[in-house]
Amino acid sequence: MKRLSIGECDTMKAINNLSSTEFKWFAVYTKYKAEKYVVKSLAAKKVEAYVPLISYTKRYLRKIKTYNTPLINCYVFVKILKEDYVKVLETEHVMRFLKIKNDLIAIPESEIELMKRVVGEVNEIEVSHEFLDGDEVEIVAGQLTGLKGKLLKKESRNNFLIELQSVGLQMRIHIDPEYLIPVRNHIFA
Repeated sequence: MKRLSIGECDTMKAINNLSSTEFKWFAVYTKYKAEKYVVKSLAAKKVEAYVPLISYTKRYLRKIKTYNTPLINCYVFVKILKEDYVKVLETEHVMRFLKIKNDLIAIPESEIELMKRVVGEVNEIEVSHEFLDGDEVEIVAGQLTGLKGKLLKKESRNNFLIELQSVGLQMRIHIDPEYLIPVRNHIFA
């Protein structure tokens, strides 16, 4: 067994942008369609949280209805101190913080302000994930929620050939791409 020198131990420590004195923005990954609930729950805990919402109008036969949906599915942005970290993780429907390897990375205030301006001024914004053959994907809605697999082939807009890791077989699935998210092991911990 190899022993590490003190210098090697220092370089292996996680760089963490959490601060005890300065509030910083971080992204948390939430359960699908729970973003607004998470923001309300965090507000009750006195934690500043933000989810960029876009409005769209749908016309029905007898009425017109306006909906507010998150710009980025499954993400909520929180402005916290180091002491608020556990409080956020303990919030219902919060899955994890956005990380690169083991490092929490702060989001600059300017990027949050940019999102606030974009959702306030621009209509018809659409954020989508571009799926490529070989991408690791997770199903986040419907009866197959939670299944992870490898995208073998995108046959059409809603038709995917996915190799399901947990089941060990290939399935041709007709699924709305909104129900798929890419799994990036190097980003989420």
